Amino acid sequence: MAESTTSRYKRLFELRILHHYWLDNGSTLFDLLDDAVKVRRLLTYDVRQLISLTPTESTQKTLKKLGGIYRATTLGCVVAVPDGTPVPADTRFDLILTVQDPAFFQYTALTLSRQTIREYYNRASDGYDRYKTGVPVLSNLTGISRTINGVKSLFLSKEIPTLAASANAKVESLARSGAKLVQLTSSQPDATTQQLAAQANTQPVYLHQDDVPLIDAPPALSEFPPTGLRGIQLSAEIPDNVYTLVRITAERPGDADFSCVVNGLPKAVPPVFEIRFKNRSTIWQYIDKRTGDLLSTEPDPLPLTLFSEDNNTRLKPSPDSIQLSADPDDAEKITGLFSQILK
Repeated sequence: MAESTTSRYKRLFELRILHHYWLDNGSTLFDLLDDAVKVRRLLTYDVRQLISLTPTESTQKTLKKLGGIYRATTLGCVVAVPDGTPVPADTRFDLILTVQDPAFFQYTALTLSRQTIREYYNRASDGYDRYKTGVPVLSNLTGISRTINGVKSLFLSKEIPTLAASANAKVESLARSGAKLVQLTSSQPDATTQQLAAQANTQPVYLHQDDVPLIDAPPALSEFPPTGLRGIQLSAEIPDNVYTLVRITAERPGDADFSCVVNGLPKAVPPVFEIRFKNRSTIWQYIDKRTGDLLSTEPDPLPLTLFSEDNNTRLKPSPDSIQLSADPDDAEKITGLFSQILK
């Protein structure tokens, strides 16, 4: 008689990556839709068409040592370990997020700060250290929670900065102005803004400019900016095409919600962490398709989403129709984002 064994796994954590271009209903936030509508949206949503999420080599070794597994899902990923397996509090899981959809940057709200690779000579090692600017690092050690429509969510992004602390922010950056959540509609200085919500704590914590860490100038590196730079150091584990680095640590001291373990074992109810990508908003311009003349312009920026409340009655722009306007005296200063719609 053949023997059989059954291995039971317990989820350590789940990660969900939601992009609001694919989920919002025009100006209506996905989180505020009816439950039945949200379920239908998620049934047709597959984040693997947009991005790739891959464990680093050291994380794969950690999982192997624990007997654990990593599984990609339509919403992100799940990490699980055999039931009863102790997981040290400082165990860390690093995931590399890279962009797969060529159109991703057309419908995703960005700060328009380019991700560039830089090399600096290291006198101590007599070699070159490589860095990539503009790469966010998301972690459960620094993420914050929000309760939206009665549902508490654990976001891996840090708290969104205040407008006063965003003196160097680019167009599309997010900021808090008093209790409000605003988005820059032009670059600093003297940026214009649009209000996204009267209360910032009723909105998701979208990926934002302050998620990109500041790297202080290492003493052994030549020509490194003395004020530091924002980004990450590349390595054999962190590839050149990294867009975002995700770091999950088993235990967040003093915060049970953001911890994956209790007393060294997976929690009965594992945490579900979230990364949210904000969809773009632009000024819509209606153009006569025969003459090319400007017919009219919407007074305020409108969101770009796949779905809208009036899909069948109102023309809307495609993501690839976006045009930027720049300050005539400073080409690096963006003064507005526009979408053209042919009528």
